[in-house]
Amino acid sequence: MKQIEVVAAIIHDDKGRIFATQRGYGDFKDGWEFPGGKMEPGESPEEALKREIWEELETSIVVERLVQTVEWDYPKFHLTMHCFWCHLESGSLTLKEHEAARWLTIDQLYSVDWLPADLQVINILSDVMLTKCQ
Repeated sequence: MKQIEVVAAIIHDDKGRIFATQRGYGDFKDGWEFPGGKMEPGESPEEALKREIWEELETSIVVERLVQTVEWDYPKFHLTMHCFWCHLESGSLTLKEHEAARWLTIDQLYSVDWLPADLQVINILSDVMLTKCQ
């Protein structure tokens, strides 16, 4: 099975919201995901993530920490996705590859149709966010 390794940004704001994007292309068009993409040879995951977010959203981010690495088998490939907790540094969040985006509160995390690998992260995030709110 084909192996794909990617990085994803869990971008949060000071209101406790998470930024979600809707794919505008490919087999998973219309599915919701964390923005990011493939690493290039010689790049660290953090470098790749900063590059991908700039390319996709014209935004600079601060990569804070690794949250989780998800291993997921899709029908045509195995995905390894390194998910990082990030916040905005500068930029406009201009959608260049996605068809939509939303800032989601903890109560809205399940209001979009997440892609299966991203949903694994949402399940963990919702537990962590609920614990912080109590």
